[in-house]
Amino acid sequence: MTRLLEVSGVSVTFDGFRAINNLSFAIGPAELRAIIGPNGAGKTTFMDIITGKTKPDTGHVLWGEKSQSLLRMNEAQIARQGIGRKFQKPTVFEDQTVQENLLMAQNNNRGPFAVLVWRPRSEHLDRVETLAGEIGLRDALLRRAGELSHGQKQWLEIGMLLAQEPRLLLVDEPAAGMTPAEREHTTDLLVEAAKTRAVVVVEHDMEFIRRLGCRVTVLHEGSVLAEGSLDHVTANQEVIDVYLGR
Repeated sequence: MTRLLEVSGVSVTFDGFRAINNLSFAIGPAELRAIIGPNGAGKTTFMDIITGKTKPDTGHVLWGEKSQSLLRMNEAQIARQGIGRKFQKPTVFEDQTVQENLLMAQNNNRGPFAVLVWRPRSEHLDRVETLAGEIGLRDALLRRAGELSHGQKQWLEIGMLLAQEPRLLLVDEPAAGMTPAEREHTTDLLVEAAKTRAVVVVEHDMEFIRRLGCRVTVLHEGSVLAEGSLDHVTANQEVIDVYLGR
Protein backbone atom coordinates (compact mmCIF):
# COMPACT_ATOMS: atom_id res chain seq x y z
CA MET A 1 0.00 0.00 0.00
CA THR A 2 1.17 3.52 -0.80
CA ARG A 3 1.28 5.46 2.46
CA LEU A 4 0.44 9.12 2.81
CA LEU A 5 1.10 9.17 6.55
CA GLU A 6 3.14 6.71 8.59
CA VAL A 7 3.49 6.90 12.35
CA SER A 8 5.96 4.42 13.84
CA GLY A 9 7.08 3.72 17.40
CA VAL A 10 5.72 6.99 18.75
CA SER A 11 5.54 7.56 22.51
CA VAL A 12 4.77 10.67 24.54
CA THR A 13 4.65 11.15 28.30
CA PHE A 14 2.98 13.98 30.24
CA ASP A 15 4.08 14.33 33.90
CA GLY A 16 4.86 10.63 34.15
CA PHE A 17 1.66 9.54 32.37
CA ARG A 18 2.32 7.75 29.08
CA ALA A 19 -0.42 9.12 26.80
CA ILE A 20 0.93 7.45 23.64
CA ASN A 21 2.84 4.19 23.96
CA ASN A 22 4.88 2.88 21.00
CA LEU A 23 2.06 3.73 18.58
CA SER A 24 2.26 2.75 14.92
CA PHE A 25 -0.35 3.76 12.34
CA ALA A 26 -0.49 4.23 8.56
CA ILE A 27 -3.06 5.56 6.11
CA GLY A 28 -3.17 5.67 2.32
CA PRO A 29 -3.68 8.74 0.09
CA ALA A 30 -7.43 8.20 -0.50
CA GLU A 31 -8.69 6.29 2.51
CA LEU A 32 -11.33 6.72 5.19
CA ARG A 33 -10.38 5.51 8.68
CA ALA A 34 -12.27 5.62 11.97
CA ILE A 35 -10.48 5.73 15.32
CA ILE A 36 -12.31 4.55 18.42
CA GLY A 37 -11.35 3.79 22.00
CA PRO A 38 -12.21 4.63 25.61
CA ASN A 39 -11.60 8.07 27.09
CA GLY A 40 -7.90 8.52 27.79
CA ALA A 41 -6.94 6.08 25.00
CA GLY A 42 -4.78 8.75 23.33
CA LYS A 43 -7.05 9.73 20.41
CA THR A 44 -6.68 13.50 20.86
CA THR A 45 -2.96 13.28 21.62
CA PHE A 46 -2.53 11.21 18.44
CA MET A 47 -4.08 14.06 16.41
CA ASP A 48 -2.04 16.64 18.33
CA ILE A 49 1.16 14.81 17.30
CA ILE A 50 0.22 14.68 13.61
CA THR A 51 -0.64 18.41 13.55
CA GLY A 52 2.50 19.43 15.45
CA LYS A 53 0.75 20.61 18.61
CA THR A 54 2.56 17.95 20.66
CA LYS A 55 6.08 16.63 19.99
CA PRO A 56 6.59 12.95 20.92
CA ASP A 57 9.50 11.71 23.01
CA THR A 58 10.37 8.94 20.55
CA GLY A 59 9.35 7.63 17.14
CA HIS A 60 8.83 8.88 13.58
CA VAL A 61 5.97 10.60 11.75
CA LEU A 62 6.57 10.47 8.00
CA TRP A 63 4.51 12.29 5.39
CA GLY A 64 3.97 12.11 1.64
CA GLU A 65 5.79 10.52 -1.25
CA LYS A 66 9.15 11.81 -0.04
CA SER A 67 8.63 10.51 3.52
CA GLN A 68 9.29 13.92 5.07
CA SER A 69 9.44 14.06 8.87
CA LEU A 70 6.54 16.04 10.31
CA LEU A 71 8.42 16.19 13.62
CA ARG A 72 10.84 18.71 12.08
CA MET A 73 7.97 21.06 11.18
CA ASN A 74 5.89 23.48 13.26
CA GLU A 75 2.08 23.62 13.21
CA ALA A 76 1.89 26.20 10.39
CA GLN A 77 4.33 24.25 8.19
CA ILE A 78 2.35 21.04 8.76
CA ALA A 79 -0.90 22.80 7.81
CA ARG A 80 0.76 24.01 4.59
CA GLN A 81 1.68 20.41 3.79
CA GLY A 82 -2.06 19.79 3.43
CA ILE A 83 -3.10 18.48 6.86
CA GLY A 84 -6.42 19.95 8.05
CA ARG A 85 -8.07 19.38 11.40
CA LYS A 86 -11.63 19.85 12.51
CA PHE A 87 -12.21 20.05 16.25
CA GLN A 88 -15.34 18.84 18.01
CA LYS A 89 -16.83 22.33 18.44
CA PRO A 90 -17.31 24.09 15.12
CA THR A 91 -15.26 27.26 14.66
CA VAL A 92 -16.77 29.41 11.94
CA PHE A 93 -16.99 33.20 11.57
CA GLU A 94 -20.49 33.66 12.97
CA ASP A 95 -21.02 37.23 11.70
CA GLN A 96 -19.98 36.39 8.13
CA THR A 97 -22.13 34.66 5.52
CA VAL A 98 -21.56 31.05 4.46
CA GLN A 99 -20.14 32.41 1.19
CA GLU A 100 -17.71 34.73 3.02
CA ASN A 101 -16.56 31.90 5.30
CA LEU A 102 -15.79 29.68 2.31
CA LEU A 103 -14.04 32.52 0.46
CA MET A 104 -11.85 33.31 3.49
CA ALA A 105 -10.92 29.66 3.79
CA GLN A 106 -9.67 29.58 0.18
CA ASN A 107 -7.62 32.62 1.03
CA ASN A 108 -5.91 31.08 4.03
CA ASN A 109 -2.31 31.37 2.82
CA ARG A 110 -2.26 35.16 2.51
CA GLY A 111 -0.85 37.61 5.03
CA PRO A 112 -3.18 39.93 7.05
CA PHE A 113 -2.68 42.90 4.70
CA ALA A 114 -3.22 40.82 1.55
CA VAL A 115 -6.52 39.60 2.98
CA LEU A 116 -7.75 43.18 3.46
CA VAL A 117 -7.19 44.16 -0.17
CA TRP A 118 -8.01 40.79 -1.76
CA ARG A 119 -11.01 40.63 -4.07
CA PRO A 120 -12.40 37.23 -5.07
CA ARG A 121 -12.30 36.37 -8.77
CA SER A 122 -14.96 34.39 -10.61
CA GLU A 123 -13.08 31.09 -10.13
CA HIS A 124 -13.08 31.65 -6.35
CA LEU A 125 -16.85 32.24 -6.41
CA ASP A 126 -17.36 29.18 -8.64
CA ARG A 127 -15.34 27.08 -6.20
CA VAL A 128 -17.48 28.34 -3.31
CA GLU A 129 -20.65 27.43 -5.23
CA THR A 130 -19.30 23.91 -5.82
CA LEU A 131 -18.21 23.47 -2.19
CA ALA A 132 -21.56 24.76 -0.90
CA GLY A 133 -23.29 22.16 -3.06
CA GLU A 134 -21.03 19.39 -1.73
CA ILE A 135 -21.67 20.28 1.91
CA GLY A 136 -25.41 20.83 1.41
CA LEU A 137 -25.43 24.60 2.00
CA ARG A 138 -25.99 25.98 -1.51
CA ASP A 139 -29.34 27.47 -0.43
CA ALA A 140 -27.71 29.08 2.61
CA LEU A 141 -24.80 30.90 0.89
CA LEU A 142 -26.02 34.36 1.88
CA ARG A 143 -27.08 33.44 5.42
CA ARG A 144 -24.95 34.43 8.39
CA ALA A 145 -23.08 31.44 9.77
CA GLY A 146 -24.41 32.26 13.25
CA GLU A 147 -27.95 31.49 12.05
CA LEU A 148 -27.10 27.93 10.97
CA SER A 149 -28.02 24.83 12.97
CA HIS A 150 -25.29 22.96 14.84
CA GLY A 151 -25.08 20.37 12.06
CA GLN A 152 -24.91 23.00 9.32
CA LYS A 153 -22.06 24.76 11.15
CA GLN A 154 -20.21 21.44 11.22
CA TRP A 155 -20.69 21.07 7.46
CA LEU A 156 -19.53 24.64 6.89
CA GLU A 157 -16.36 24.00 8.85
CA ILE A 158 -15.71 20.81 6.86
CA GLY A 159 -16.28 22.88 3.70
CA MET A 160 -13.80 25.49 4.94
CA LEU A 161 -11.20 22.77 5.39
CA LEU A 162 -11.95 21.26 1.97
CA ALA A 163 -11.52 24.74 0.45
CA GLN A 164 -7.88 24.53 1.50
CA GLU A 165 -7.46 21.33 -0.57
CA PRO A 166 -6.04 19.18 2.26
CA ARG A 167 -4.49 15.80 1.51
CA LEU A 168 -5.36 14.58 5.03
CA LEU A 169 -8.43 15.62 7.00
CA LEU A 170 -8.62 14.89 10.74
CA VAL A 171 -12.19 15.11 12.08
CA ASP A 172 -13.06 14.94 15.79
CA GLU A 173 -16.50 13.58 16.77
CA PRO A 174 -18.47 15.02 13.83
CA ALA A 175 -21.74 13.28 14.78
CA ALA A 176 -22.01 14.75 18.29
CA GLY A 177 -25.18 16.79 18.81
CA MET A 178 -26.58 16.18 15.33
CA THR A 179 -30.07 15.15 14.28
CA PRO A 180 -30.36 11.76 12.50
CA ALA A 181 -30.77 13.50 9.10
CA GLU A 182 -27.71 15.68 9.76
CA ARG A 183 -25.67 12.63 10.74
CA GLU A 184 -26.65 10.86 7.54
CA HIS A 185 -25.55 13.83 5.44
CA THR A 186 -22.28 14.05 7.42
CA THR A 187 -21.59 10.38 6.64
CA ASP A 188 -22.09 11.03 2.92
CA LEU A 189 -19.87 14.11 3.09
CA LEU A 190 -16.95 12.27 4.71
CA VAL A 191 -17.27 9.20 2.45
CA GLU A 192 -17.21 11.49 -0.60
CA ALA A 193 -14.23 13.49 0.72
CA ALA A 194 -12.25 10.27 1.24
CA LYS A 195 -12.45 9.43 -2.47
CA THR A 196 -9.78 12.05 -3.18
CA ARG A 197 -7.92 12.39 0.14
CA ALA A 198 -7.24 10.64 3.43
CA VAL A 199 -9.88 11.22 6.12
CA VAL A 200 -9.44 10.15 9.77
CA VAL A 201 -12.57 10.31 11.95
CA VAL A 202 -12.43 10.04 15.75
CA GLU A 203 -15.90 9.06 16.93
CA HIS A 204 -17.72 7.29 19.80
CA ASP A 205 -20.96 6.68 17.92
CA MET A 206 -20.84 3.09 16.65
CA GLU A 207 -23.87 3.48 14.38
CA PHE A 208 -22.21 6.45 12.69
CA ILE A 209 -19.01 4.44 12.20
CA ARG A 210 -20.96 1.52 10.79
CA ARG A 211 -22.44 3.84 8.16
CA LEU A 212 -18.96 5.06 7.23
CA GLY A 213 -18.17 1.46 6.24
CA CYS A 214 -14.42 1.87 6.66
CA ARG A 215 -11.43 0.31 8.39
CA VAL A 216 -11.40 0.94 12.15
CA THR A 217 -8.40 1.41 14.45
CA VAL A 218 -9.00 0.84 18.19
CA LEU A 219 -6.70 2.71 20.57
CA HIS A 220 -6.21 1.72 24.21
CA GLU A 221 -3.65 3.16 26.64
CA GLY A 222 -1.90 4.96 23.81
CA SER A 223 -1.36 2.10 21.38
CA VAL A 224 -3.29 0.13 18.75
CA LEU A 225 -5.35 -2.64 20.34
CA ALA A 226 -7.07 -3.88 17.17
CA GLU A 227 -7.58 -2.91 13.55
CA GLY A 228 -9.93 -4.05 10.79
CA SER A 229 -13.59 -3.81 9.83
CA LEU A 230 -16.06 -2.71 12.51
CA ASP A 231 -17.43 -6.27 12.78
CA HIS A 232 -13.89 -7.60 13.18
CA VAL A 233 -12.84 -5.21 15.96
CA THR A 234 -16.15 -5.34 17.85
CA ALA A 235 -15.87 -9.15 18.02
CA ASN A 236 -12.40 -8.85 19.58
CA GLN A 237 -12.61 -9.89 23.25
CA GLU A 238 -10.01 -7.33 24.38
CA VAL A 239 -11.93 -4.53 22.67
CA ILE A 240 -15.15 -5.72 24.36
CA ASP A 241 -13.40 -5.80 27.74
CA VAL A 242 -11.77 -2.36 27.62
CA TYR A 243 -14.31 -0.39 25.58
CA LEU A 244 -17.57 -1.92 24.41
CA GLY A 245 -18.43 -3.72 27.63
CA ARG A 246 -18.53 -0.48 29.62
